[in-house]
Order: sequence, then structure tokens, then C-alpha cells
Amino acid sequence: MSDYAINLSEGFAQKIVKIYFERSVADEIANHDYEGEIKDQQSKVNILTFGALELRDYDGSNLAAADDPQESVGVLETTQKKAYYFKIKSLDKFKSWIKNPEGTLIETLAKKTKQVIDTYVLGLYGDVAAGNRVGTDYATGTVTIDVTTGAVTGSGTTFTSAMVGKGFWAEGLEDAEGKPVWYRVKTYSSATAIVIENDSDDDVSAYDGGAISGGAAYIVQANTKVQVTKDTIYAKIVQLGEKLDEAEIPADDRWLVVPPKIHTLLVQAGELTPAISEAYQSVIKKGYVGDVASFMVFVSNRVAGNNTDGFHVLAGHKSWVTLAMGFVETGIEDLIGNFGKAYKGLTVYGAKVVDERRKAGAELFCYV
Repeated sequence: MSDYAINLSEGFAQKIVKIYFERSVADEIANHDYEGEIKDQQSKVNILTFGALELRDYDGSNLAAADDPQESVGVLETTQKKAYYFKIKSLDKFKSWIKNPEGTLIETLAKKTKQVIDTYVLGLYGDVAAGNRVGTDYATGTVTIDVTTGAVTGSGTTFTSAMVGKGFWAEGLEDAEGKPVWYRVKTYSSATAIVIENDSDDDVSAYDGGAISGGAAYIVQANTKVQVTKDTIYAKIVQLGEKLDEAEIPADDRWLVVPPKIHTLLVQAGELTPAISEAYQSVIKKGYVGDVASFMVFVSNRVAGNNTDGFHVLAGHKSWVTLAMGFVETGIEDLIGNFGKAYKGLTVYGAKVVDERRKAGAELFCYV
């Protein structure tokens, strides 16, 4: 392939990426704070995060042993791959698409890229912290929990397989300050038997909460969807903010992504402070429509779920999910047995929520 064709193919890929970044909700709600480079089909990059340090009382004497911040490395892999392959009439026509992308194939491909990656990132609702969900809780009956296996035996319960992945708490599962410690439903066996585990993906996730006996009250959080109306939607969003506040997540850079039906409710409720186009031109293309309860609100058809099964409305802080994407291969080739040429390109991407940052995300499981 000539240098001219190489330059055109690379320019085409760069233009798609540029338009993607201008339009993508995923890019706006995620961070790109990783070490490494996206350079092949399955790249691996490192996400660095640190444990909390303690402030100590000081009386002038020597301090005790120094805290170890325990830098943690989460590995993000670009496991998702999407390819483009299509005919072009000539290099001159291809060049015109790059110079004037609006209304052409290049804009269509950028839109497709945005839709696919937005759907992927907004589908990570299962990675919000156990305990950070708002919906209709299930709390019928009582439970006992085995100290070693995390096996939960219910009395008067009707557990279901749909509970797998949901947040679980029972009386007696509290920290030193008396705050609830949430676990995650790992497996379902019967209406009276489930197993729970620690709410982690990167570290050992075996249950470590100890024995709970005597028939304790419990909660399976947001087990089913909750209906929202123009009169109740604001309160539900405030609850999402409360979850983040309790986890001590910063109040800035918070976002909320809603489907059009929920956006309509917010407008009808009069709770949405509309975006001013002159001030927020750079993010309005991404679907930003205004602010509510300290969240920047984005509207997207890519929100997971539907109004029948329930929408998985995500809220969070920009630290919650790390996203990496890029074009790793691009080129122009002659069509064998035909006139003209063909363009092919490969984009890869991946996203990850490291364990320490699960608490920076929250979910509203709802319908209208």
C-alpha cells in the first residue's frame, strides 16, 4: 500500500475516533486513567488505585509504624473488537469523506462506534457496589448464614434465581461503626437456599462476614423494578445521591444517564435545570440535558433494559469505570477480481470497574 493510501486510512480512523469522543456518553462518564498503550488486538493496561490512609493524633512523640497505601493494580483488557470493511470508489472519494465528514459514511461509522461502546459501558450496572441499588427490596422471612461457606438458609422465604448478583445484607452484618456491610448473592439453589459472597471481582470473593443465627431479618436489595412517576422520580434520584454520599464519593463529577422516558418524567416534574447550550456546547452533543440533585444528566437510548423488564439507570462518579479504546489496524486494499478498493479497520475497547471503585456507582432499577 502506498504512503498516500496509508495516510488516508489512518486519517479516516482518526476522524472516526474524534467524532466518537465528541458524541459518546461512555467517554463522558468514564475515566481514561490507566498506564499503558492500546496497540494490538488484546491490549492490557494497568489501573492504579490506593487504599485509604489514616490521620493520627500527634502528641510530639515518635509516630508508630507507617501506613502502607498498598497500591493496587487492576488490569483492563481490550476484549471487545469491532471491524469495518467496505468498498470505496477511489482514493479521492475516500479523501473527501475525511475532509467533510458530516452526512457521510464516516459520520455513520462514528455513530455506530458510539452506540456500541455506550451500550457496553452502560451495561456494567452489575459492577455497582452491593448496597448501592434503588428498587423494590425483598425481605420476606428470616435467614441464618453459615460462617465458612456463606450459605444462607431461609425461613418463610421465596428466593429466586433472579437474585443472583443482587446486594444482600442481614442483621449482624455491620462494621465497627455500625454501618451495614453488604454482600452479593453468588448462587441460587432453592426458595430457601442461596449462597452469598464478598462484593469483589479482583480479590478473593469468599464470604467473610461470620455466622448469623437466630433467624435474622435481611434485605435482597432492588430485587425487582420499582415504578417511578413524575411525582416520585426526584426522590429516587436523591436516594442514588445518598448512596454515593454514604460511601464518601466526591460531590463533583457526578453523572446520571437516563432513557428518554425518565427524562420526560424529570421535565414534567420540573426538577431538571436545563443545560444552557452556550455554556455546555462540548457535552450537549453527548446527550447532556441539565442537572438534577447534583448530577449532570445525560439522555441515552443505550441505557440497559426496557420499560417492561425494567431500566438499569446508572449514576456515579467519573472514577467508577475506566475505559480504553482505539484503532489498532487500518488499511486500504485492492479488490481482487474487481475494480476499486476496500477499506478495513479494527477498533478494540474494554472497560473495568476495579473493586475499590465499585462504591462510586449506583443503580436505579425502575420502570414508568
